[in-house]
Amino acid sequence: MSMNEVLGALLLTLIAGSATGIGGALVLFKKKLSSNFLAGALGLSAGVMIFISLAELFPEAQAEIMATGSVRHGEALVLIAFFIGMGIITLIDFAIPEYENPHEAPGLSLNTKTPAVGMVEQTGNEKALHRLGLMSALAIAIHNFPEGIATFIGALNDPQMGAGITFAIAIHNIPEGIAVAIPIYYATKSKGKALFYATLSGFSEVIGALLCLAVTAVFNLELTGESIAFPLILAAVAGIMIYISLDELLPTAEKYGKHHIAIAGVIGGMAIMGISLIIM
Repeated sequence: MSMNEVLGALLLTLIAGSATGIGGALVLFKKKLSSNFLAGALGLSAGVMIFISLAELFPEAQAEIMATGSVRHGEALVLIAFFIGMGIITLIDFAIPEYENPHEAPGLSLNTKTPAVGMVEQTGNEKALHRLGLMSALAIAIHNFPEGIATFIGALNDPQMGAGITFAIAIHNIPEGIAVAIPIYYATKSKGKALFYATLSGFSEVIGALLCLAVTAVFNLELTGESIAFPLILAAVAGIMIYISLDELLPTAEKYGKHHIAIAGVIGGMAIMGISLIIM
């Protein structure tokens, strides 16, 4: 694992995380987004992540652990790691209160408020509204740790795969930026502060990647090659990405737009990744 590979993977992770700022900017300065367009984009993101997870990450994890030749029941361990990845992000979701959860389909414009924003606005309590925005930012930051690890590991394993994951996570992060920007804007009337907090919430993905790098360095684990740790990490990342797709991206896409538009996005995302594997 060279320094250039690490820096390249960190750069892709930064790009994915910074998309929360894009979401904040879109809702603050454009004010109106197409529901069907966002539904299709979220579906596309889900399709990319599901295809990468099941067609690349999980099979590669199985192949890598068998190639070590030193692990009994290696395929079973990879399967367990896959569900452990799902379990980690499930626990994170359960730890976040529903009204502060960024995946409860926030409004698409400054004229479309979340139920929590509308409730607090009626009381005239701007401090409570400001707290809602900050808690949304914190919730997103916590949630983005495993996403940062997924992007970082994917990019280290294969730059082409990392680019696909970066694209999918970036699309996924746009609504999260909206979830932070709207309550902060209503509480402070400052687009600058709203954009700042929306962008800041996404940088935890880079922190997640750096923590992954630090942990592997402390325990002398290899993130590439024929080590035992690497295929297990790949499998866990696949589990994380499948969970994100099924629990967050697809339900949010359904809420934003029409069912068939979201499904068309899923199919399109899978087709793009499948074709890219053939022609590359």
